[in-house]
Amino acid sequence: MKRVSLSGSPRGGVGKKDAKELRANNRVPAVLYGGDEQMHFSVAESELDKVVFTPDVFLFTLDVDGKKVEAVLVDIQFHPVTDRVIHVDFLEVIEGKPVRLKLPVQTTGNALGVKNGGRLLTNYRRVTVLGLPKDFPDVVELDVTKLRIGQALRMKDIVFPGVTLLHDPEAVVVSVKTARGAIEDELEDEEDEEGEEGEGGEEGEGSEGGDNAEAKKEETAAE
Repeated sequence: MKRVSLSGSPRGGVGKKDAKELRANNRVPAVLYGGDEQMHFSVAESELDKVVFTPDVFLFTLDVDGKKVEAVLVDIQFHPVTDRVIHVDFLEVIEGKPVRLKLPVQTTGNALGVKNGGRLLTNYRRVTVLGLPKDFPDVVELDVTKLRIGQALRMKDIVFPGVTLLHDPEAVVVSVKTARGAIEDELEDEEDEEGEEGEGGEEGEGSEGGDNAEAKKEETAAE
């Protein structure tokens, strides 16, 4: 995981009035839990925006009034109208203790199915994992190069040593679906094949009819 440092200031109070004043001064209320005790503090909105509005996941070194702890960001609250970050929750990372986190999914390669007219469909932009932060990859990278139309990569296809995916193993992460144009092309191919078979069948029946006529002529001549 990528690492980043973030400085915070202890909060004088934890009420709504205090939170409102912090936001008015472009600071975001935050809380750290998971350790011996909760810590309420605030961080600069400009510094937080740099790590929030990105698909990356970070391991934070929080420095609050001289006390440094490692933590991961587990929850973000946004303003419903402005999309400003109004509150964040951090989970303290304790050595040897697994944490639950969501990692971004990224596809690589150009799928064969897409080249043939299909459409790549990603069902999960992030996957929830359980493990030690040191074992977490920066991103869950999936190579879709060999995927044909109708094929998919499932949760069970994602394997990282020491990391457990908290999803149904059969859940489809990414797949290649048939696009409308590909369906029409496929139907046209099937119709062409049926037409060729039908013409062949008519020729066969005509040939058999000719043989029967010749046989009847021979029988009449013998009589």
